[in-house]
Amino acid sequence: MAKTENMGVNTICTHVGEVADEQFKGAISPLYMSSSYAYENVDIKRYPRYFNTPNQEALGKKIAALEHTEAGMIFGSGMAAVSHCLLAFLQKGDHVVLQKTLYGGTYNFVVEEFGKFGIEYTFTNGFAEEDFRNALQDNSKVIYVETPSNPLMLITDLEMITRLAKEHDLVSMIDNTFASPINQNPADFGIDIVIHSATKYMGGHSDICAGAVAASDEHIEQIWNLSKNIGGSLSDYTVWLLERSLKTLALRVKAQNRNAKKMAKWLHKHPLVKKVYYPGLKDHPDYTLAKKQMKGYTGMLSFELIPTVNAETFMQSLQLIKQSMSLAGVESTILSPAKTSHTLLSAEERTHQGISDGLLRFSVGIEEKKDLIADFEHAFEVAAKKEIA
Repeated sequence: MAKTENMGVNTICTHVGEVADEQFKGAISPLYMSSSYAYENVDIKRYPRYFNTPNQEALGKKIAALEHTEAGMIFGSGMAAVSHCLLAFLQKGDHVVLQKTLYGGTYNFVVEEFGKFGIEYTFTNGFAEEDFRNALQDNSKVIYVETPSNPLMLITDLEMITRLAKEHDLVSMIDNTFASPINQNPADFGIDIVIHSATKYMGGHSDICAGAVAASDEHIEQIWNLSKNIGGSLSDYTVWLLERSLKTLALRVKAQNRNAKKMAKWLHKHPLVKKVYYPGLKDHPDYTLAKKQMKGYTGMLSFELIPTVNAETFMQSLQLIKQSMSLAGVESTILSPAKTSHTLLSAEERTHQGISDGLLRFSVGIEEKKDLIADFEHAFEVAAKKEIA
């Protein structure tokens, strides 16, 4: 196999990390379901909890190639990947700096669990370099970000984060789920550890739950040393399904990028929409930064309805686009952050973060643009009539 740096992304998606079918010469990776392997006279002592079954090991190579790192690991969920990475580099008495807005699961993990381990943490007040500097302490060990952010699609400067991390000898981590490896490769900007909820764009079909991590051999070794004791490995059948899904990752994501940009522009002009949050729009506050560090603007966007349009009525009137908790599948989905990801925050806290009851998060799928617009137009018409009545 040629060096992956010389390969196009679709070639990486299709071929890197395959398990060779030496016996029958099949065109795809065979699935090894065994949970028990020989330990005498073998090169590798394999054990599922050690993340080194044939399918696990091969898929890690595909993840690494996609994220331009030396190594990769696959986990049972995105939160398994997040928690294992943080705990691998933090211990009692350490401090971590975290971006102001994070995925709700990550936020809850930090707030609810870190005190039990004696780990200190600070959430930044904003996204600027000064905000991160002000959050640093003498015992800081890790700096953790997520860009684009959920749900307002704000962008964090990755070169700035790398600079701060190197200056203060910190390990830098990013949740790259919203971008996917197709739109953003944080390792190219010096970020140490790249984390994904592989349930989302990597899986892409709303039918598997998985997590992924890409990093240097040294950092992966440190994560593995903890992970083998905690046991967050993924079943090989799901590993096999994820490898199958990744073969179309670039095709899917690029189609979702195109749809999202078109829908963002259309919503931006709609009279019943107050504001659209999409980094591919020139009026987005981080458009220039997004253009610098992203290759595509993702299939995710949020938009805020004008106050006279009821968000629940609007969503319930949709016939094609599904109300659903997750994101990044080939089908378009929509939700209210105030009633899902940010429901544990008080109304005042949500207002402070810019999350109103009329804010909706839209995960754009691969459907035809005209069909998505027709569905929205119907929902807008129903919601507007109800308000008038």
